[in-house]
Amino acid sequence: MRVGLDCSNGSTFNIAKSVFDALGAKTYVVGNEPDGTNINMGCGSTHIENLQRLVREKNLDCGFAFDGDADRCIAVDENGMEVHGDYILYVCGKYLKECGRLQNNTVVATIMSNMGLFKAMKREGIGVCVTTIGDKYVNEAMVANGYVLGGEQSGHIIFSKHATTGNGILTALMLMEVILEKKQSLGTLCRGMQMYPQLLKNVKVEDKAVVTGNARVQAEKDRISTALGEDGRILLRESGTEPVIRVMVEAQSDELCAKYVDEMVQVIREEGLAVE
Repeated sequence: MRVGLDCSNGSTFNIAKSVFDALGAKTYVVGNEPDGTNINMGCGSTHIENLQRLVREKNLDCGFAFDGDADRCIAVDENGMEVHGDYILYVCGKYLKECGRLQNNTVVATIMSNMGLFKAMKREGIGVCVTTIGDKYVNEAMVANGYVLGGEQSGHIIFSKHATTGNGILTALMLMEVILEKKQSLGTLCRGMQMYPQLLKNVKVEDKAVVTGNARVQAEKDRISTALGEDGRILLRESGTEPVIRVMVEAQSDELCAKYVDEMVQVIREEGLAVE
């Protein structure tokens, strides 16, 4: 296997290539020249374009990008397509079920995981336990119920049989296991999941609780949810760190996402709840 790695000038710079070389891969590496100040700067899992370019230019089988502290992994398939955490949960969850290793036949995801993941898992007969955002909450649900796979779209994936936290190199190796055992490319393995267009807007407000408790805001959210039906969803979420309400819509098209996000934001503004 010809594998690309982006070490984000971080903690994997001195070990990731050694791991893949030892397992017999032909490895190509970027983001492996830390100087003490360039960690995550224009590289790694938050700047996936570097790895996409490497995979395409070198005609590689796949690639893996880590973040600075290496608890996250975002992959790239043979065509340069980004394979984020939702795809990883789908590919690994389906494989573990086939092998009889998916405890309680359930994976753990967060409320921000794409609707496409939920639909794909339902089709495969796999349950999804949904938590609020944060690997802390994913892990709590896994521990409480004995689940073996959980994670976030950001690429923070927990394989509880092997580790108690996210581990980027472990995530990459688990994906490699699926690729090799199934004898299929990463792009082929991801093909069974269709991502829904998603739009997120932040609305600055004075009091987050007042917004989510506002009757007209809730009525508008219910109206949009009904209009979307089973082919979309709307989510209002209070930021945990900022005076912001996050308005997120998933739908069958970018146009529908923009339409319903704008309508929801307009109601928040008309109620005098937004800080302009």
